[in-house]
Amino acid sequence: MDSIEKDGLIILFTGNGKGKTTAALGQMFRAIGHGMRVCVIQFIKGNWQTGEMLSAKSFSNQLIAESSTADCEQIVFKTMGEGFTWNSKDINKDIESAKIAWNAAIEAINSNKFDMVILDELTYLIKYNILTNEEVIEFLKGRPKNIHIIITGRDATRELIEACDLVTEMKEIKHPFKSGVMAIKGIEY
Repeated sequence: MDSIEKDGLIILFTGNGKGKTTAALGQMFRAIGHGMRVCVIQFIKGNWQTGEMLSAKSFSNQLIAESSTADCEQIVFKTMGEGFTWNSKDINKDIESAKIAWNAAIEAINSNKFDMVILDELTYLIKYNILTNEEVIEFLKGRPKNIHIIITGRDATRELIEACDLVTEMKEIKHPFKSGVMAIKGIEY
């Protein structure tokens, strides 16, 4: 069966269920398996060692820099957030970090260095009015057309959903957190 290849897709994983970042990282591993170069921009996650960062480290045999950036030939991680905004001690610092991360995302997308850019938890920047819906969508529409962009996060706006080519909503049915179980290494981070 012959298929028609489309220019780069805009993919959105949203919803209240677990698995948005996990799905995006699964796409990343599929892409690198085909020799594609991937940049992951994490807007909210803080500077702790996540499983995905440790995996990138083991693939590249490089140390993860203190700036929480792991680089190898095919994967670049940029964890640029201050942590969960609902735990923030200085919301202005969170906003500043988010805007710096957005500029890094624009640079990565326009750089012609990557085949895929993952914008992990971008939807929160719109939700908390750090970026406007319009500026994000306008940029996405004007992006280089050969790059795949994956966006994750809860509460995606109707307009963002309409601007994407592929949208999956994760729906929570049951989660151990509701029973008092905190985040589990290897499952949530």
